[in-house]
Amino acid sequence: MEHRAFNSATNVVGPSSVRRRGVPDVPEDVDFLMEHLNDPNFDYHSELQSLSDSSTEVFELEKKKVSDAGSVRLSEFDVQSRSESTRYSTTSRTETQDTALDYDDESPYPEVRAAVSSVDDPTIPVNTFRAWLLGLFYTIAVSALNQIFSMRYPSVFITSIVPLLTALPLGKALERILPTTRFPTFGYTWTLNPGPFNIKEHVLITIMASVVSNGAYATDIVATQRLLYNEMPSRSYQITLAISMQLLGFSLGGLLRRFLVYPSSMIFPGALVNSALFNTLHKAYGKPDRRHISREKFFAIVVACSCTWYFVPGFLWTGLSVFNWVCWIAPNNVVVNTLFGTSTGLGMGIFTFDWSMISFFANPLIAPWWSEVNTAVGFFIFFWMLAPILYYTNSFYTSYLPMSALITFDNTGMPFNVTQIVTNGVLDIAKYEAYSPVFLPTTLAIAYGVAFAAFPSIVVHTILWYRRDIVKRFRSNLEDERDVHSRLMQAYAGVPQWWYGLLGITMMILLFVAVEVYPTELPIWAVCVAMFLASLMAVPVGMIQAITNQQVGLTIIYELIAGFILAGKPVAVMIFKGVAFMGTVQAVTFAGDMKLGHYMKIPPRSMFLAQVIATFVSCIVVTLVQDWMFANIVDICEPHQPQYFTCPGTTTFATSSLLWGGIGPQRIFSPGAMYSPLLWFFFFGAVLPIPFYYLARRFPLSYWRYINIPVFFTGIGFMPPATGINYVSWFVVGFIFQWFMRRYHFRWWMRYNYILAAGLDAGVAVGILFIFFFLQLPKGGVTLNWWGNTAWQNTADALGTPFRVVPPGQTFGPSKW
Repeated sequence: MEHRAFNSATNVVGPSSVRRRGVPDVPEDVDFLMEHLNDPNFDYHSELQSLSDSSTEVFELEKKKVSDAGSVRLSEFDVQSRSESTRYSTTSRTETQDTALDYDDESPYPEVRAAVSSVDDPTIPVNTFRAWLLGLFYTIAVSALNQIFSMRYPSVFITSIVPLLTALPLGKALERILPTTRFPTFGYTWTLNPGPFNIKEHVLITIMASVVSNGAYATDIVATQRLLYNEMPSRSYQITLAISMQLLGFSLGGLLRRFLVYPSSMIFPGALVNSALFNTLHKAYGKPDRRHISREKFFAIVVACSCTWYFVPGFLWTGLSVFNWVCWIAPNNVVVNTLFGTSTGLGMGIFTFDWSMISFFANPLIAPWWSEVNTAVGFFIFFWMLAPILYYTNSFYTSYLPMSALITFDNTGMPFNVTQIVTNGVLDIAKYEAYSPVFLPTTLAIAYGVAFAAFPSIVVHTILWYRRDIVKRFRSNLEDERDVHSRLMQAYAGVPQWWYGLLGITMMILLFVAVEVYPTELPIWAVCVAMFLASLMAVPVGMIQAITNQQVGLTIIYELIAGFILAGKPVAVMIFKGVAFMGTVQAVTFAGDMKLGHYMKIPPRSMFLAQVIATFVSCIVVTLVQDWMFANIVDICEPHQPQYFTCPGTTTFATSSLLWGGIGPQRIFSPGAMYSPLLWFFFFGAVLPIPFYYLARRFPLSYWRYINIPVFFTGIGFMPPATGINYVSWFVVGFIFQWFMRRYHFRWWMRYNYILAAGLDAGVAVGILFIFFFLQLPKGGVTLNWWGNTAWQNTADALGTPFRVVPPGQTFGPSKW
């Protein structure tokens, strides 16, 4: 039987099935507007125009596609524009009659059309020997290296872009080296080399590396137990805790596929960048472009330029990275440095020449423009308007502290020293009362308030906008989706829900064993509460990230809840936070990887095995590597460790565990406490989404539908350590590419935007690795001591000089706490 590639022309629209419809067509167009009201990425104006096009245009387009079905001309993908909206319908199969218009021929989102091919060949081998060989190699290498680097400062982080770029030449090498001999085994014939190294193998390898690149959250818990609480956890406890935490989130993500993966509106912009890059590297768009530079060449040029340029702000002239030029002019002026500084100031310098600073918290070429505007408005209001007011009026005694910092302080203006309030790893109340209350810098206090507002705003926003969609999704599955990518995925055997359910139950049992057998003081009911919170927030958080590319951090909320219900049990608070946080984050992360597999047409069962096995192996690797480091590196995690293994992330994590689990939120945020006014943010977060929802429903064609309160709050959650220079430069670049280029040079944007985003990130990643391994690491490193690298470090901003200085021997703040 001859195998034929599946393509989007499978369902043909004939002239008799096309109904001409003008605008307005009441009540159907009103229903159309209301149906897509909760999807800001959906272009109303383009769709209303397409609905008024004649049936002849639709028929001619579809007739042309059918004539090309035998030899699909993928290069035509380059000239897609808004006129292609005639290729897809706008309603769901579950809501319409059975007509040919029920099926989409292309995605209704230009972002997806720009990055994802609507053609697939199910006969391409995926589950191959070389895919697993390279996948496991990257799983072990990335896990081990990132675990080592995470405990060093300065450090480097190997992201999934490195395996993505290097797996292709390695795969091509295995294609030439491995024998093609076929081996019959139990009626199944297999080979080490099934032919050319293909794009699907490449995707599977990269996904295995991606799911392990962030390491295992449990390693910070174990390290804190060792360092701060003088415990020596057994290896079985460490591995069990790591595996159960990581895979609980994965099982949750799999159970939520119908909400986060299958719907075409859940576009996951981050997955689109990888999809565009995969297609570019494998020349998925067919014939070379004649009228313009090819994507492959464009990507190579961008990577080379980005890597070369990074040496300037990253090594030769680091002042161009922070670029707080006003502080260079007045290095000792405290007001100037608190406003324009980029170390402990608000970063009003506006611009930077370092792409790693511009994309510090997100790539501005990926997030939708309306999402970037919401974030920019939130940043301007809270950090460039509210923060200076609070600081210069000495609210919460903030004038005695640096304007912006990620750490807490004591009543002398020095960093809060947790060792002064601990006896044998447990909070000593007498020492705490004799030492100092906890003081938060201005931006950190605002960040806590914004985090408090984000939690209820996400819940309320989801209930208002997506309640009907969520209820509907409980009754739907992949077969009910009618967009082209879902239909192409139906060629593969899906993963049953009970696979994810069984995995989740198994991981829960393992977690129960870990917290019960080892004295963690975490009761089983608290584990269940943590998992309930993770399950409750996974869909809302996942929807926001899928639509906006905005990562939502709920760590502070989970710490707050844990601190109240597990008061005085810092280890239990750490594990509770880890279960809730990783449950949510891993569910969304794995769902994003599943969406990438959905776009690239990876068989779901191969994806399931790759993600589970990679996670399982990674947890064992990072545990063994951390154990080895504690056993063999002298003075590890000490401030003056000779090889710089000072464990900065673990130290911050340990301090946080004592603040929330030892001192507790009752002493910081309860009514009557110093920071109790921040609790009002919960009220504001719950109320603000309501008026904008009703305004959007009243005026569906207005800009009200683009106001997203959860993004307004969560988008600024990276401040601190981010500063204004990160946010403003990110917004400016986003304006250039996501608004100006997309609006006025749409074809260029369709062709190159995501390739440019990937190329800039890849070039910086290569530059960082080169500088770290060849210039900073060997023999103490190479440094360039000249004005361009030292001027920005000799300022009040870099020194963290506060607006008000505490006289020697005196303190500030309340007399009792």
